[in-house]
Amino acid sequence: MSDQPDSGNPVNSPDDRWVPPRSGLIDPRTGVMLIACLFAVILSAVVVLLPVKYAIMQPGPVLNTLGEVDGKPLISVSGHQTYETTGTLDLTTVSLLGGPDRKVTLLQVVDGWLRGSKAVVPEEQVFTPGETQEESDAENQAEMTSSQESATAAALWALDIDVPTTLTVAGTAEGSPAADVLEEKDVITAVNGTAIGDLADLRTTLAGLEAGAKITVTVQRDGKKRTLTTETMKNDAGDTVLGIYITPDFDFPFDVKIQIEDIGGPSAGMMFALGIIDTLTPGDLTGGKHIAGTGTIDADGTVGAIGGIRQKLVGARQAGADYFLAPADNCDEVAGHVPDGLQVIRVETLDQARTDVEAIADGTASGLKGCE
Repeated sequence: MSDQPDSGNPVNSPDDRWVPPRSGLIDPRTGVMLIACLFAVILSAVVVLLPVKYAIMQPGPVLNTLGEVDGKPLISVSGHQTYETTGTLDLTTVSLLGGPDRKVTLLQVVDGWLRGSKAVVPEEQVFTPGETQEESDAENQAEMTSSQESATAAALWALDIDVPTTLTVAGTAEGSPAADVLEEKDVITAVNGTAIGDLADLRTTLAGLEAGAKITVTVQRDGKKRTLTTETMKNDAGDTVLGIYITPDFDFPFDVKIQIEDIGGPSAGMMFALGIIDTLTPGDLTGGKHIAGTGTIDADGTVGAIGGIRQKLVGARQAGADYFLAPADNCDEVAGHVPDGLQVIRVETLDQARTDVEAIADGTASGLKGCE
């Protein structure tokens, strides 16, 4: 009998024998890969959700200074004649994501980078390092209150309505000659013997002097009149100044109230002032046109730069504005970022802004200077 197996029935070696798979079990290598993938997914989720030190600016609410908020006029006046208005003078805002107690995530930052209507900036660019959210909110609210007062004063002076003002020294610039002479809480009453009734008087008086000129400043200090000697200096803008910070205290001849909540900062000042002027004057300043804008305002009517101008342009156009008043100092940020259908007009003073609005009303806005 042969020892060879039948050729028609081969016999496999033990290593070659077919073994049926064990139901419900995963190959070890596959399991390792699945665990690695799961870990990667979890790690990615943690990374994108981790708070990061950025802030995101996006278009915020747009409010008509000639309209109402919660059924109440945004600007209301008592003790003086007012007039009906039409048209729109929109103040524009920026919604800010992030902050000391409201961190944004990497996922939100990436989304901000991908959207043209948003801007992602380092947190320290918009928040003071070490500041709490409560402190930041309080500071913004204080700036809004100060902005409303300056806007009211600027509007009344533009209408030749006298606003008695107390000018109190809040501090001095480091290295200025006045730092060794003037003190906090000094009340300035005269310069070189000329009475100073408001900020405009002070700036006009100083504008006629050269830097380094010796001057006398009369103040009230601790209830006593003092006449002090100091020198003028130039600021970064090239203006002749004393090198001091002033807190103006206005004595308004009648009440102007601005009804607005949950919005902080000083950037609505110019639009507040235009709204007040339109409310206090006969006729229709806007000619029924839809105008928006932004800009800080000093009591003397100087319009200053603000943050988030590109987001405000987008918000204004989305709200239906056809014209936008922008601070001249923001023009570098505006050029090349104007939404279709929106005409941007650069402004430096309240008087100019008022004249420009009148030109828009008359249909002659095409000749106004923009930010090209």
